[in-house]
Amino acid sequence: MIYEKCRDILLRECELVQEASIVQEKMKSAVIQREWADFEEYNNAMNNIENRLASLEDEREQFFLAFGTLMRHNVIHDRMDAKGRFYAMVCLLPENQRNDLTSIYRSLKLDTLKLRIANEAFMIYLAGIKSTLKEFFEHAFPERAGKMYTRDGTHLSHDMRSMVLNRSF
Repeated sequence: MIYEKCRDILLRECELVQEASIVQEKMKSAVIQREWADFEEYNNAMNNIENRLASLEDEREQFFLAFGTLMRHNVIHDRMDAKGRFYAMVCLLPENQRNDLTSIYRSLKLDTLKLRIANEAFMIYLAGIKSTLKEFFEHAFPERAGKMYTRDGTHLSHDMRSMVLNRSF
């Protein structure tokens, strides 16, 4: 029961992380190809995955805590992080189940790390684009001193998330 429940949670988390990797690649492609409607759709999909992943992580943590209470290891579990609670739980399982769960857990951590690195690279790419656009506008329109205005003439902050440029000027 313990093995099956933990395995199920970890496998569902792995699926979500892999799904997030696919959506992230699609987001990157949408930005490069300037398909903003698709970008919004992928952004919403990523938010959905994030919410589902957070609920699974909560479920996993509650499972580890319940297991610790059941095994009367509360004092130890209160001092451990999630990884420590996981390994404290699996060390009580038979070797084949322990090996299976730790393999899935390591795979999940590796996939999560790959996703985080890809996300950081994507954010660096976007920051570079933002910087380039800012510098372009500062040089092209020096009288504006880097200020941007809305259609009705009010000052717009330098937040580039709301700015959309045409492909030609």
